[in-house]
Amino acid sequence: MQVIYPPKPRNRLGMLAAHVVVALITLVVIGGATRVMEAGLACPDWPLCYGSFLPGRQMNLQVFLEWFHRLDAFFVGIVLIIQFAFSLHWAKSLPKWLPWTYGFLTLLVAFQGFLGALTVMQLLPSLVVIAHLAVALTLVAIMSGVTQQLLNPGKSIFPIWLRSFGLLSLFLVIAQSLLGSRVATSWAARRCLDFGDSCNLLGLHRTSAIPVSLLVILFVVVSSFRKDVFVNQWPYFLTIIFLIISQIFLGVFSIQLGMSEPSLIIGHQLIACLLVAVISALNFKGRGIDDSSQSLLVNQSTLETCHG
Repeated sequence: MQVIYPPKPRNRLGMLAAHVVVALITLVVIGGATRVMEAGLACPDWPLCYGSFLPGRQMNLQVFLEWFHRLDAFFVGIVLIIQFAFSLHWAKSLPKWLPWTYGFLTLLVAFQGFLGALTVMQLLPSLVVIAHLAVALTLVAIMSGVTQQLLNPGKSIFPIWLRSFGLLSLFLVIAQSLLGSRVATSWAARRCLDFGDSCNLLGLHRTSAIPVSLLVILFVVVSSFRKDVFVNQWPYFLTIIFLIISQIFLGVFSIQLGMSEPSLIIGHQLIACLLVAVISALNFKGRGIDDSSQSLLVNQSTLETCHG
């Protein structure tokens, strides 16, 4: 059995991709904080803020959140362009799919910037805000998967049917997050709790959370039955279970407190984003073993024994 060690270009891009995943999660969380603190229009213009790169006189908590959100998005875009350039430069020593993936991610970030500008110019329309979050979570999922493919090459740790189960769980977590965003951007939770209005949307989000959570937990349980996977990937499984439980408690406490505690709402979105990143990483993680090398080594060992 021979372990594959990623070559230097691949390893460097993988480490950089891991940092981009952290930056993307931060971007989503800051975006959630911006919405919760009603700071989405704190900077009335775009891409500058009050006509300057760093608004000094107008700076307060709300302006800072919106300004930092844009700054983080700018740096993520720059780093992705750099990665795209490196993937073209090192194309001969990298997987053929990588430059195409980075090219798609670069276009996706550009589209994300367009949606960000549209949210300001159109005064935070609900559907545009939801699309903005959908693209952000898609970026997190793809970058998390790319990171694992770069740092852990080889065949998937899951068979096709189990990997499909995991991808379904990933899709449903993203869909549930977008439904939560719809609840938030339409103020359905506040209207339901304060005036008894729009409770159907909030009820749908709460009801759908149960089957989605059970499906993710079932994916973890079924995956754990494979001993070769559980021995090496149990930290991922425990992390997913912990995140699911935390997400449920944060959602319940937020409703109990009448959606009046911003830290709980921000934490709720953070957990959702972390779930997307971890589930995606687990699904795209490779074994790091070259099967062809393994068979060759076994044959050589057998021949050597017979010769002796």
